[in-house]
Amino acid sequence: MTTTLAAPSTVGSALHASPAIDAAIRAIRHEVEAKQRELTGARPPRAELKETLDGWLKRATEVRGRGPLYPYLGSGVGNGALVELVDGSVKWDLINGIGVHMFGHGDPELIEASIRGSISDLVMQGNLQYNPEAIEFGELLSREAARSSRLKHCFITNSGCMANEAALKVCQQKTNAAPRIIAFADCFMGRSTTMSQIGDTAAYRQGIAQNILVDYLPFYDPEMGQRSIDMTLWHLEQLIHRYPGQHCCLIAELVQGEGGFHTAPREFFVALFEAARKAGIPIWDDEVQTFGRTESMFCFERLNLGEYIDVVTVGKITQACACLYTADFNPKAGLLSGTFAASTSAFATGLSILRRLQSGGYYGPTGRIARLHAAYREHADAFVARHPEWFPPVVNSLGRTTRTVVAGHGGMMRLTPFGGNRERIGKLLNNLFEDGVIAFSCGHGPYHLRFLPPVGVMKPEQFGPVFEIMEKSFARTP
Repeated sequence: MTTTLAAPSTVGSALHASPAIDAAIRAIRHEVEAKQRELTGARPPRAELKETLDGWLKRATEVRGRGPLYPYLGSGVGNGALVELVDGSVKWDLINGIGVHMFGHGDPELIEASIRGSISDLVMQGNLQYNPEAIEFGELLSREAARSSRLKHCFITNSGCMANEAALKVCQQKTNAAPRIIAFADCFMGRSTTMSQIGDTAAYRQGIAQNILVDYLPFYDPEMGQRSIDMTLWHLEQLIHRYPGQHCCLIAELVQGEGGFHTAPREFFVALFEAARKAGIPIWDDEVQTFGRTESMFCFERLNLGEYIDVVTVGKITQACACLYTADFNPKAGLLSGTFAASTSAFATGLSILRRLQSGGYYGPTGRIARLHAAYREHADAFVARHPEWFPPVVNSLGRTTRTVVAGHGGMMRLTPFGGNRERIGKLLNNLFEDGVIAFSCGHGPYHLRFLPPVGVMKPEQFGPVFEIMEKSFARTP
């Protein structure tokens, strides 16, 4: 008689392979998808639910001490780029928590991944206790980064800001606590005391004691072309000459986020990175907002800049955030740690997102992200052509006039009405929200409309109803 031995397994692996759990999750997905199909387009609020929304907003104001930016409170149901609020209204969400929800609202695959993650014994994973999901998450990011760079190791943390804090610590340790940082004008780094100091927005550091020394470079100006490259390189060389050996890093957002979705060609960064590398200044690529949204998973890969990158930070769409670095920058024991890295559900959904990005045809010049951006450009260009009265020339931060009012890259889209006037754009944003489109602003003068649509699920043709609403909202903005 032959005895067949079962493959070795743990109680945990048996639980996660349970047919009963699979059946329950299928039932949940079926019910969610049935409700989602009721959301087919924007619709106004229901009058009888206004008091409910007002009550929630009052509670939010009281608990925080300040009212929310928008009267937004979700009902818990969405369908891709559409989201229902507690007042019964449905809106096109083109900001997605400033880019967190790349796959929109209520994505069935992510709901399933989140439920499977919630079965784990650990609600939160961290430095001392973690399960396989945390290792798999770090491995996947490291493999993708290593395809076109020297990046090797991955430290996981619980926010983009903390990923940036980790990157700064790694760079400072590598340079023996060099006290200065080089960053670009209009950059944004996060809201900790140090990151608020580095970010180039005065309001974000008002009343905070200075604790870091930052030197700013002008970002690329496409109206100036080569002169812009030469000017910024000159500024960098002056800083290196003025403070030899005192800079711990050069930080670059390859597409500026909060600063206005500014982009730059490869030759701009190569010139600066070559000069920094020659001076022994580490190069830190902040991709907390750009990661996953351009024509490659890492933006540095799109620009073929991997050879220069020493440290990179990612977040937002990944659900769990991370700081990656080369073997040369692997820090000493004790420098990086944290009680919380992410919830097990966040790791499960993050892994699901990354795997879909790898295999879903999102990248490349004809990928889904490029096609969605092309559709945005087509609608935006036609919109501007129909209404030149809303799009006068814009004076940029260097005092130069430009007629470029449609800009951005990949899933980072920008429109500049009213000459970039902050007050009018603020009124427009409120009108858009009331009419059924959620957007946001960016830039520091000129100001812009900022769109971070759910590029994982939004379809090019859905810009049609979005721009129909925009027509109405623009028309009633004084």
